[in-house]
Amino acid sequence: MDLGETSMLGAVLGAVEDAAPVDAVEAITRELVKALDARSASFLIADLGGRALVRLVYAPQEHPAGPDAGRRRGDEVATVLPFDGGPTEQALRTQTPQVLDGDDGWTVWAPVTERGEAIGLLELVLPDEPDPRAVQEIGRIAHLLGFVVIANRRHTDLFEWGQRTTPFNLSAEIQRRLLPGAFTCEAGAFALSGWLEPAASIGGDTFDYSLARDSLHFSVTDAMGHGVASALTATLGVGSLRNTRRRGRSLVEQAEVANAAVAEHASAASTFITAVLGRIDLAGGVCTLINAGHLPPLLIRDGRVEQVRLPRNIPLGMLPGTTFGSGELRLSAGDRLVIVTDGVRERRAAQLDLPAELLQVAGLHPREATRALADAVLQVAGPVLADDATLLIIDWYGEHGQSRRTSAGADTDRASGPLTD
Repeated sequence: MDLGETSMLGAVLGAVEDAAPVDAVEAITRELVKALDARSASFLIADLGGRALVRLVYAPQEHPAGPDAGRRRGDEVATVLPFDGGPTEQALRTQTPQVLDGDDGWTVWAPVTERGEAIGLLELVLPDEPDPRAVQEIGRIAHLLGFVVIANRRHTDLFEWGQRTTPFNLSAEIQRRLLPGAFTCEAGAFALSGWLEPAASIGGDTFDYSLARDSLHFSVTDAMGHGVASALTATLGVGSLRNTRRRGRSLVEQAEVANAAVAEHASAASTFITAVLGRIDLAGGVCTLINAGHLPPLLIRDGRVEQVRLPRNIPLGMLPGTTFGSGELRLSAGDRLVIVTDGVRERRAAQLDLPAELLQVAGLHPREATRALADAVLQVAGPVLADDATLLIIDWYGEHGQSRRTSAGADTDRASGPLTD
């Protein structure tokens, strides 16, 4: 990076820190318009449903944004741009900048990404066609914008409000707080992504993960019942698992403590949680798993889908004082581990040939594979699900200690290729 680029980045960071959290994105776009002589600059954030982008605009009432501008909250406007297979969807899902010539100039859509998490897009309209070096620099600025959004959303509801293209009830609000801050994580040894497709009445599903120095912890849980009671039981389970994990307790101890917590505190309306708990030793690729009354994990290896055989345990909270048995799986480079909840396999969703679908999306990045599978569940069991459908996919590369090869926050070696209908 030359001194000119360093100066521009410094100006952008200075403008962000000088602005209030709700103005942080506008601070970046204003600086970009000046530095690049752009005609306009916008941030499009990915909606929580994973099937649209949302343009966030500050438009004071004395300057109306027009009748088709979208939802308003005070002076904030959120306009939904559904995926249509066009350049914005391609840019987000393939993590590759898209450039298009139009009536108003040349438009660049650059992915806003952090460790493979598709946060949204930076949209720039330029008077002239950008050369490859300019597109690369725009990609770096878009990557920086990702960190700005992550940092500033801690202080405001603006970004969360923009992403919510459908209203949340109380149980959905509780469930949302139980999910990890990023649904996707890329590292040298693995890439993972989770997805939760909620039912009309929230079904108590969650997924979680945490990366330590030499291990990856993960879980998928499904609390009995629906609605607020189920969400509260899920809170007990996830809170207990996180607490014991952060105290350095073993996987078996995590299960036993969570079992006791749910048995003691859960309401009569939601009395247990099925779960798969896991820990991968990143150095050796040994995956320790506990199945507490849940659907067995699935392993995709050498073009085949097989259930992972594990000791059988009862769900968490069903019987106080229960001990739990674990099993081990030695992962090989190229393996894909998949954990789902019963919303993917039962009721109308049972019509889905899950093994066939898993093989069909085997070449996709876990981020895109989870969304494709969620779409497949909705196609056979939707448009409104009777139960939450949750998926967690972990791809194992067996390269612990190796660095990723990245471009603007995404792993260039393992990004999804062009997507088609």
